[in-house]
Amino acid sequence: MKKAVLIISLFLLTAMAPGSQTGLNKEAVSPFDADKFVNVKAPDFVLKDINGKDVALSSFKGKVVLLNFWATWCPPCKHEMPSFNKLYTEMKAQGLEIIAISTDDSISYVKDYLRKNSFDFKILMDEKRITSKQYKVFSMPTTFLIDRNGIIIEKFHGEYDWTDPEIKKKIEKL
Repeated sequence: MKKAVLIISLFLLTAMAPGSQTGLNKEAVSPFDADKFVNVKAPDFVLKDINGKDVALSSFKGKVVLLNFWATWCPPCKHEMPSFNKLYTEMKAQGLEIIAISTDDSISYVKDYLRKNSFDFKILMDEKRITSKQYKVFSMPTTFLIDRNGIIIEKFHGEYDWTDPEIKKKIEKL
């Protein structure tokens, strides 16, 4: 199991490397670049949802937002999606929004995945990875916890169980 995780991690790092076909940008990217976003206002963006409707982050002001960057080719991303859905179902009445931004090259991959998996939270498309670059996303999945005032409180690299009581406490505090 550890070997598989290591191999997947190396693959992701190679795929996301500067200059690679699937890399996020041509300049050097560091996992620490996203640290600059903690305790600052979340950059606004407008992306299309899977039905082609424009969705702006600013439209969620006054709500706590989990902003997740993911892809269908990423096993840890897909593995954590059900826990996002469970968390959203439990906490949406308290003002939680979950926005999952797919970095897949084509919406057809996402729609195919969603035919087999149903989620209640928003799924947006970032096919050109403009928003991913804006947030300095280095690896998948990466998730930002944003408070009701639009301030990024914390970032999470990797897969999490979003129903974990410690994570839920962080969200409830906001």
